[in-house]
Amino acid sequence: MNLNGYKIILASKSPRRIEYLKKMNIPFTTKKSKYNENFDTNLKGHLIPRFIVKKKAKIFINKVKDKEIIITADTIVWHKNKCLGKPKNNEEALSMLNELSNNVHQVITAVGFLTKKNLEIIHKTTKVKFGKVSKEDLINYTVKDKPFDKAGSYGIQDWFGLVAVESLNGSYSNIVGLPTYEVYNKLKEITSKN
Repeated sequence: MNLNGYKIILASKSPRRIEYLKKMNIPFTTKKSKYNENFDTNLKGHLIPRFIVKKKAKIFINKVKDKEIIITADTIVWHKNKCLGKPKNNEEALSMLNELSNNVHQVITAVGFLTKKNLEIIHKTTKVKFGKVSKEDLINYTVKDKPFDKAGSYGIQDWFGLVAVESLNGSYSNIVGLPTYEVYNKLKEITSKN
């Protein structure tokens, strides 16, 4: 991709997002920042990750330079009209996975593109159906793999994702944490403007 002199900065420490940008052959650097992922409980569905992405981008508003694009992202699991974020402990992880077992949920990722001129936010939703997962597998996964850094308490790329996900409708990379098709095309659009 010809970035036309733009510098891409990923404001995320997610190894999965880092890996995807590398695989897309997009040159970038990473910047870490401190933020909390709290949100107004009145927010529903895609409005939650969009709100958090905007919050993450605000940290960089006075720091972004000309010809820089700062990428912020957030992924949530939306199930039965509630947000399943990152679990705090084993019990919470087990409870979430129990809820998802033999059910359909949505994985929603929002991505922000901050430039000197403005902040553009996109989001993508993927429907995921879990089959009936045995209690043994649920306990095994939460105890051994400790999925505490993952929305909804699971990573589709983990062994658990391979055995629990019966089907999905939409983007696989979106579930992992970055809707690659949309991100690639948005970067092309922004970098070709000047």
